[in-house]
Amino acid sequence: MSENGFSGYILRITTKEWVEQVYDRVKYYVGIRRKWKPGQIILFAHKTRKGDAFIGYGVINVFQPLEELTEKEKAECEKWGWYGALDFKYVKKFKEPVLIKETILKDFRLKGRLVHGFGLNSEQIESILSQAGESI
Repeated sequence: MSENGFSGYILRITTKEWVEQVYDRVKYYVGIRRKWKPGQIILFAHKTRKGDAFIGYGVINVFQPLEELTEKEKAECEKWGWYGALDFKYVKKFKEPVLIKETILKDFRLKGRLVHGFGLNSEQIESILSQAGESI
């Protein structure tokens, strides 16, 4: 577990375009501030017809502040209010989305904006990955 108590976080991706971008670029541009650490697991959530669901995950390689991004990336970040990027070692898409309300997190009643940036411990991450048929 990380020194801040979290082994990872949930990031809710709002648009299909941005979902595709995460998997294509193996990078996620962030607007919320957390203690991003190499090796942390980030679970990607996205709205589905049945509710918010986990659609995949990534393992952080490094956090890149604005100064380390290309001019094109900086311009995009400034446009959307992002302050940097998570560069992943790898990202994986789940075969089937896993509804948040059907996971170990069901009692938290996480929806919409409450999902974004939610911290997870290693037990929660392992349970969700197992439910999705994945393992680290």
